[in-house]
Amino acid sequence: MVLASPKPMRNETILPNDLIPIVDLKSERSEVIQQIVKASEEYGFFKVINHGISDGTIEKMEEAGFSFFAKPMSQKKQAAPAYGCKNIGFNGDIGEVEYLLLNANTSSIAQISKTISNDDPHSNFRCRVSEYTEAVKEVACEILELMAEGLGVPDTKVFSSLIKDIDSDSVLRLNHYPPTLNKDKSHSNNVGFGEHSDPQILTILRSNDVSGLQISLQHGLWIPVNPDPEALCINIGDVLEVMTNGRFVSVRHRAMTNSYKSRMSMAYFGAPPLNASIVAPPVLVTPTRPSLFRPFTWADYKKATYSLRLGDTRIQLFRANIA
Repeated sequence: MVLASPKPMRNETILPNDLIPIVDLKSERSEVIQQIVKASEEYGFFKVINHGISDGTIEKMEEAGFSFFAKPMSQKKQAAPAYGCKNIGFNGDIGEVEYLLLNANTSSIAQISKTISNDDPHSNFRCRVSEYTEAVKEVACEILELMAEGLGVPDTKVFSSLIKDIDSDSVLRLNHYPPTLNKDKSHSNNVGFGEHSDPQILTILRSNDVSGLQISLQHGLWIPVNPDPEALCINIGDVLEVMTNGRFVSVRHRAMTNSYKSRMSMAYFGAPPLNASIVAPPVLVTPTRPSLFRPFTWADYKKATYSLRLGDTRIQLFRANIA
């Protein structure tokens, strides 16, 4: 359950932020693969540097996002249902956040751009979002293929092909967390977006220079993720945990607000087509490690996700009955 502006629990422990793995994608290939697999197994999270996305592409996307959120509320609401404020999902979860949720394909971006920018078909918003989305998609595919190679999967495109599919259900979400100022004019850090895991395959996240993201390795232990202008954050999602037969872990995380500055994050959620069957490749299922999950489609999992609260654990519903 996520309440409005909850305080972190008193029995929580904040760990040092230097624990976060950082992978240089320009390093020697075998070393990169080893680091990615290790981080995915132990943390379900890591940062990548030298990822190949230009500073200009990122800066233009950030400018487009901040420009949208700076509009009057009446104009932002015209972008509904892509735009939302405080409500998270459909089951009563709320947070200190407003967001813009876009299907990550060219036609959808072009369609919503007409509403958002009130501009010509070649508006800056559409061009900037499309350019950024394609760039992070390429990075996601590169990482997923390195993962498959590191796991010994013969078809190294087994994961990436799902988000390259023309019917991929991938989305781009911009989250904006305004500064928190209490009624008595005092400042405090609150939970802007409550604890959860991402249901998709892989998330690539970039934020501005304001901290807020935290990941949890076990209940009550949180590691803050400092913003890094050179890096992208990589989250393992539930679907990838299933498709690696539990080798990789889907990381639970949350976003804190900042007392003094606005924070904006840009998250690309790489997802399969709705009818895609979510199963681990045969090489990852052995007599000593039988399949941990029963087969299902992404549509099945998405339906389960929308039926539950934000903080609920969905993946357990799809566990196989192993004697």
